[in-house]
Amino acid sequence: MKKYICFLFIVCVAFPVQARKSFKKCVANFEAEVQAFREEMENVGLAVVFVKGNKIVYHNQFGVKNMETREPLQENTLFRIASISKSFTTTSLMQLVEQGKVTLDTDVSQLAGFTIRNPKYPDKVITLEMLLSHTSSINDSQGYYDSLDVINPEKNPNYAKCYNDYEPGKGYEYCNLNLNLSGSFLEKLSGERFDQYVVKHILRPLGLYGGYCVDSLDSKKFASLYEYGNGKYTCVDKSAYNPRSEEISRYVMGRDAILFSPTGGMKLSALDLAKYMIMHMNYGTTPDGIRIISEASSKNMQTPRSADENYGLTLNRMTQYSPGVELVGHTGGAYGMRSAMYFNPEKKYGFVMMSNGAHGYASDKKTNIIKGVLQRMYKSLVLRDIK
Repeated sequence: MKKYICFLFIVCVAFPVQARKSFKKCVANFEAEVQAFREEMENVGLAVVFVKGNKIVYHNQFGVKNMETREPLQENTLFRIASISKSFTTTSLMQLVEQGKVTLDTDVSQLAGFTIRNPKYPDKVITLEMLLSHTSSINDSQGYYDSLDVINPEKNPNYAKCYNDYEPGKGYEYCNLNLNLSGSFLEKLSGERFDQYVVKHILRPLGLYGGYCVDSLDSKKFASLYEYGNGKYTCVDKSAYNPRSEEISRYVMGRDAILFSPTGGMKLSALDLAKYMIMHMNYGTTPDGIRIISEASSKNMQTPRSADENYGLTLNRMTQYSPGVELVGHTGGAYGMRSAMYFNPEKKYGFVMMSNGAHGYASDKKTNIIKGVLQRMYKSLVLRDIK
């Protein structure tokens, strides 16, 4: 069932009669196109949200949250949103930058308690900004989800393999280890456990339900995740939503934030991700005045550091979902789940999509579930409605 604004009053104020008719037609076109696309991709479930004028004007769920029970997706269904999680880590660190507890130019060796230097460029400092923009020259070749020891010269004799051949700050490679390191630094700087910090200082002020800690969330709300291979879907919930209560009982602050995956472990609904997106769309504050980070910090996150990739501080800019128009945001992909959050901060519109399972590509061999859904949202809900 289609979900328009929560209250009819808001809908009527936001859209005059003729505009509402036009918008409903746009929605109908989008839903017809996306349903056909879902069938082609054999999509398990899909949640979408469209924001216009700083308001959530449309959201809907298609398909199921669990293939075995056939339970439909709900508006409060939680997804592991994968790499969009990185921006929550960065937003948290920007709060500490504003408080003077750290700077983007800080040598991360000082934060780690061990040397983080590319051995090919031993005199070149690796900064927090380099980690958050993936220009650190660090790579994921030695792993990133079990332990931070992989990059510690005192713990891993092969630590040098964690670094690329180029000078830090002079090249780009997307790297999950960058953000898992950053999550541990957040703990050392704030004195709060990583997952609890994000809930207290970002989610709760925004009125959002979710978090990085599986054990603190209602597992009945989780969307089951499915990987597709060899002609069938396989449920991967045991990996995606692995409880960590035993490890947490032995938790060491500043070392074990990796348990929560600062690089990809946030669990959130599509609706709540859209509310978070609106905050970044308005440069750090909500339309009703709740400020999470400063305007300067938010714009800093949206400013590209690498020309070719247009990647800022865990937010990037691209036009492949909206030809000729640059949007800001991030995608996510893990355990068969695919997610995206992209917005136009000048014109105040944006999109969120989450899929819990789909084939890799459509029949044209170029369009995956993220690109296919976002392009259809842009064509139907922006080009046909926003002039």
